[in-house]
Amino acid sequence: MHSHRELCERAVDPLEIAAGLEAHGVTDRAAARFRHRDVFSLAEELYARVPRAADTDSADATTPYPARSGGPRAGWALRTLLPGAVCAVAVVALRPTEGGVGGGVRSAIGVAGAVALAAALTVALRRGPLRVAAHTARVSRLWVCWLLAYVLYGDGLLRLSGGGPLGASPLTDAAAPLLALAFAVAPAAWCAHLLSVQARRGLADSRGLAEFAARTRPPLLGLLALYVLTVTALAVLAELVIGGDRGASAGRPVATVAVGALLFLARLLTVHGFPKAAATGLVTACAVEASALVLATAGRVPGLESVSAPVRAVVDAGGAGAVPAVACGAAALGLLIHATVVLPRASAHT
Repeated sequence: MHSHRELCERAVDPLEIAAGLEAHGVTDRAAARFRHRDVFSLAEELYARVPRAADTDSADATTPYPARSGGPRAGWALRTLLPGAVCAVAVVALRPTEGGVGGGVRSAIGVAGAVALAAALTVALRRGPLRVAAHTARVSRLWVCWLLAYVLYGDGLLRLSGGGPLGASPLTDAAAPLLALAFAVAPAAWCAHLLSVQARRGLADSRGLAEFAARTRPPLLGLLALYVLTVTALAVLAELVIGGDRGASAGRPVATVAVGALLFLARLLTVHGFPKAAATGLVTACAVEASALVLATAGRVPGLESVSAPVRAVVDAGGAGAVPAVACGAAALGLLIHATVVLPRASAHT
């Protein structure tokens, strides 16, 4: 009681105390030393014996589990559509400059579009279910920028490093994946919101940590599957609408889905208090993509042709988009396994 008095005083339910004890490393074995069968039983006694500061606060009593949305639902829901709208306007503005016409104007539009998209993402993520503390977001911002930059220029750089022609402008070539990822911010926010709603219901209805985990894990997996299906539809639709080289774009939807899944899982883990795991997944994907570029470049040096053989094999099998698909897909799978372990914990939602 002395060690966890602050936790007990602000708790509105025994399960919130159990979640806090779990987060501090208290296990059922530790609870047994205090003559309790499990952590939840110990939390019930702490809840009964420690007076709570919230007892006199009727507002807190009526809303024990405030949403993470950070504002009215309509507000953040509309803001999550901004990145897609800004990206669509930039793509439309770039269309008249295709074919090498107006190179200076094209560059200016591309830079303006990138700045506007960054601002739209900042506005969309500042409030709502995907909001995180500024200092926490700063940790992974660099790696997210790398992944998006690779979406823009990675395919072209790989072709150039391999000795082939650069082909179309990288920005035009990557318009479809970037547009799909921009519009994917909205379903990501809604999936995160629905997960929080389900978790709050579980906190109110569950009678133990194991029961809460059993209630939370199926919705978590279902919402992740829903998000992946939505991003897949957006990626395919963007390729159909924008068009371009069908051969070059054959593997791009898979890469788009992999990047989107990785970014969503990383953000979800960060929102619920696991920024180190999220950063590890992002860094891993960035390292694989950077290694592919380095190996492809090194393969052009006489005598080192075999160094780039693995990259060439991957690109030959699935196109240039196979590199981000493999890198981000593997990292996303690792984060998914971690998420299914840590996000069903009650401590991740209190």
